[in-house]
Amino acid sequence: MNLDSLTIAEARRALDVKEYSALELTDAYLDEISKRDGEIHAYLEVWEKSAREEAKAADALIAKGESKPLTGIPLAFKDNILIEGHTASAGSKILENYKASYDATVISKLKEHNAVFLGRTNCDEFALGSSTENSAYGPTKNPHDLSRVPGGTSGGSTAAVAANMALGGLGSDTGGSIRQPSSLCGVVGMKPTYGSVSRYGLIAAASSLDQIGSIGKTVADARSIFEGIRGHDKHDSTSLPDSFFNEKRTVKKVIGVPRAFLKEGSDADVLAEFEKTLENLQSTGYEIRDVELPNVPYSLAVYYIINPAEVSTNLARFDGIRYGLSVPAGDIQSVYSKTRGAGFGPETRRRILVGTFVLSAGYADAYYRKARAVRELIRDDFKRAFESVDAIAMPTSPTPAFKIGEKSDDPLAMYAADIFTVPVNLAGVPAISVPSGMVPREGKNLPVGFQIIAPHGGEDALFTVGEDVEKGRG
Repeated sequence: MNLDSLTIAEARRALDVKEYSALELTDAYLDEISKRDGEIHAYLEVWEKSAREEAKAADALIAKGESKPLTGIPLAFKDNILIEGHTASAGSKILENYKASYDATVISKLKEHNAVFLGRTNCDEFALGSSTENSAYGPTKNPHDLSRVPGGTSGGSTAAVAANMALGGLGSDTGGSIRQPSSLCGVVGMKPTYGSVSRYGLIAAASSLDQIGSIGKTVADARSIFEGIRGHDKHDSTSLPDSFFNEKRTVKKVIGVPRAFLKEGSDADVLAEFEKTLENLQSTGYEIRDVELPNVPYSLAVYYIINPAEVSTNLARFDGIRYGLSVPAGDIQSVYSKTRGAGFGPETRRRILVGTFVLSAGYADAYYRKARAVRELIRDDFKRAFESVDAIAMPTSPTPAFKIGEKSDDPLAMYAADIFTVPVNLAGVPAISVPSGMVPREGKNLPVGFQIIAPHGGEDALFTVGEDVEKGRG
């Protein structure tokens, strides 16, 4: 059992032919967590006892020949996805002692598969950040260089997969929060079409942007997890009908590249790796075309109006009265202010304040409603581009992993790390980040990702192109 090269597909084969048991596989990952997580801090809590019990139950199903694609597969879960009976703190102090009273729909689906739940992973508080430095429980470190960030906000899950401390994982992607850390950690991360995977049981940050997605070592791994969790859910009003995905889309191998946009703050060697990947695809029969996305350069500005506006609304429920932390005080207003002051970290407070401002009387027209109008223009840009190409390619991140603390005092520099990922969430289209190479920094080789974006419901194009990127790397 070589965890470095082990994939979900290989584990499925080996489990089904009894080369090793699900319990032995789970123990291998628990051992790796014990050895490595002290320095990486990917996990906030490891569920050793229940994971072994789940592995034994999976072995019993495998013995009967009743296994499903994810039966016995050890997975890691971002701390903002509810699992009944387990703490779900969203990386915050205000929910430090909150235990989930029900399962998120994605968890129910994985329990039907008899997957193994290894533990909950670290994340930026309420999924707000780009580095997993905003967790109330300390930062996660990048397995490739412990002095650097893993990316955010799903940095715990991506670091766990990259460090062989889970075979796959779930994260949530609000503005790149699966794809950006997957790029920085050298794994595959997928954000599905908005509405294709239920958000029921995901602690909300920005509801029109949030999407649960999958993380794996390979495109096939990410696909396997996605197929296990996708589908219509009556509990989620934004959930797409299953019929939406019945349409078969032919992938004609035409990729669009918005070159004018790619010069926005990208490191030269990151762009060089991106171009090398495009050349590899071209050599295998892909046509590469330049495309225009005239409104996409406004994406960051639009995102950092819409995201805080929705965050301020969603986080209003954490008031010290209904659930979570409550700081006693002499009157109700003081309970609110003291609880939220003690329970929310600096980035969360910053976004609540910005969001409250852009929604306030006198400013909503000037900021929020204009941002929503430009969001529609960005959606239209993608729609027009997809009339002539199957997919659009960009780097996932303009840089490799940066140093812990490097951007902590400069929120705008931190926000710029999401420049290539936020347009996807604004448009609601699916995208995947696939490792495409390494770039040197201070004596270490750091991974960079190649981002593939497809039209609504075009996940098959992501998998086709993504697997061809993997073949090009050998």
